[in-house]
Amino acid sequence: MKTPKLLLSFFCFMLLFMNTQCDDDDEVQEPCGQMVVVDSGFYDSAESGFYDLISAEIEDNCLNINISASGCDGSTWSMVLVDSGAVAESSPEQRFLKFVFTNQEVCLAVFTQERSFDLSTLQIDGSHEIILNIEDFPEPLTYTY
Repeated sequence: MKTPKLLLSFFCFMLLFMNTQCDDDDEVQEPCGQMVVVDSGFYDSAESGFYDLISAEIEDNCLNINISASGCDGSTWSMVLVDSGAVAESSPEQRFLKFVFTNQEVCLAVFTQERSFDLSTLQIDGSHEIILNIEDFPEPLTYTY
């Protein structure tokens, strides 16, 4: 009779132990949205539709932007961040990028959207910081990794 009680006690203890795990272990870093496209030909030939940049910030490896543009609801908008592939040998190094925004919606309403781009493909070996010169941005952004 002692064996079933002992097994039941052991089983209850194990359940209690498993229930005390920290929630910190479950923390998963959210990935950014789209990857940056590195393509000099696309960079040179791409033309963007009209949009207004409301805000831009770099958080970890993500460039988060808020844009506005005219449209019916913004559901068909497309936006790509393209890197020229060129790296200016300065300290810190510099990269040159531009947004290619496509908007086929023909409405007079104005909508805003948040977009996120993963900057990790722009990292340079042996460096921990890059200046991002983004076409039509008011000032360069510093990406520290």
